[in-house]
Amino acid sequence: RKIRLRDPRSSKPFDAVLKGHSQEVCGLKFSFGDRTMLASGSNDNKLLVWDIKKHNTPLHTFGHSAAVKALTWSPHQHGLLASGGGTADRCIRFWNTLTGQIVNSIDTGSQVCNLSWSQNCNEIVSTHGYSLNQIIVWKYPTMSKLATLTGHTSRVLYLAVSPDGSTVVTGAGDETLRFWTIWPGRHNPTKADNKFTFGAVVR
Repeated sequence: RKIRLRDPRSSKPFDAVLKGHSQEVCGLKFSFGDRTMLASGSNDNKLLVWDIKKHNTPLHTFGHSAAVKALTWSPHQHGLLASGGGTADRCIRFWNTLTGQIVNSIDTGSQVCNLSWSQNCNEIVSTHGYSLNQIIVWKYPTMSKLATLTGHTSRVLYLAVSPDGSTVVTGAGDETLRFWTIWPGRHNPTKADNKFTFGAVVR
């Protein structure tokens, strides 16, 4: 229920405690770039946005109708935050944290487990649980589906993006890891183009 801010360079056990959730915290994400804001999601169905320099109360309180685990900040638009709700909610919602207003909401049809925004293009990947267990690539802001990836047979609980931003790895309750090349990587003009790719872009 509590969030502790820790500085590994400090001798103190923690620098601050953020109190705002009434149930377990299941999602945390610092804002992109300056990292001055922190989004927290909880089993209390709340999404809180904190200014980490002001610890007393959250800057904004947003809501879903289920637990909020999936969080991602846009690297393309300052203050734009996306969140995903659990089985009873199934929605990806977009929030302008500068104004405190909701921007958009889309029903994905299944539990949203993870979200990640591409740094190389204005697209989002989401992973899902009950009942579809799939991975979806979305175009922002239209939220049109660019690709739907299947293969996992249970909830896709984990998601990580490669350093060059081209490949994601997903982990599920089916005890498998799957690698998907979904985005173009960062082009480095100082190096010759590498003809080897981990896998063709899935679209």
